[in-house]
Amino acid sequence: MRNIDITIIQSDLFWENKEANLSNFESKIHNLTNKQDLIVLPEMFNTAFSMKPELFSEKPLSTTHQWMEKMSKMSNSYVAGSYMVVDGDKYFNRFIIMSPDGSYQKYDKRHLFRMGNEHNHFEAGQDSLIFEINGWKIKALICYDLRFPVFAKNNYSNGEYEYDALIYVANWPKVRNHIWEVLLRARALENQAAVIGVNRVGVDGNGLDHAGSSCIIDAKGDFVIPPQLDNEFIATASLNFNELSDFRSKFTVGLDWDIFKIEK
Repeated sequence: MRNIDITIIQSDLFWENKEANLSNFESKIHNLTNKQDLIVLPEMFNTAFSMKPELFSEKPLSTTHQWMEKMSKMSNSYVAGSYMVVDGDKYFNRFIIMSPDGSYQKYDKRHLFRMGNEHNHFEAGQDSLIFEINGWKIKALICYDLRFPVFAKNNYSNGEYEYDALIYVANWPKVRNHIWEVLLRARALENQAAVIGVNRVGVDGNGLDHAGSSCIIDAKGDFVIPPQLDNEFIATASLNFNELSDFRSKFTVGLDWDIFKIEK
């Protein structure tokens, strides 16, 4: 099993300005010097956390999708992040994982942030997504999903774990930054999986400040990339699958996990 090299990009976002955001991230990706397998961008990386999908959502396979395809091919890396999509007559906060060959998978945010009225503008997703890179099985989640541990629950059956890592892309406000860090570490510990959390920095169009605190955490709850507050940064870390397997084989909590059934 190969290791997986992950680059996280913590950035400020231009409010409701797709052109500026895509240009900003394109420059950052173009200037990467490390070789990585996966690049992770924040939630709604092309607009920030706007509640105007009627103005800023895109049809599937449109501008931002094509941009992600271009970035993935240019960097020879998978690229992940979420943005607003209109699919049929419904709006979704949609996570896309794009591969260098142009194939992709999607996850529509399940838990919509009602305190920000997200549930009044978007449709909740009904499915989950686990994708694979270098033999690593990775579950995709978005921001407010972090508060719902049952939806993120790992499973162990017939000697196999359902997934090996979680990704949370977010626009998580600074006022609740402590909760962000605590819950990311909790998800790692309770699921015996690595956690990749990528948040934005800066003040959005609603006046909400974001501290960032993007990080990568191993299955023991230790920081592989520690969180940085209030500044843009890019960092790459390598996760070792043999180390994860060794830890799981010695601390076999998975054998005692409860089995949950999620009703749609």
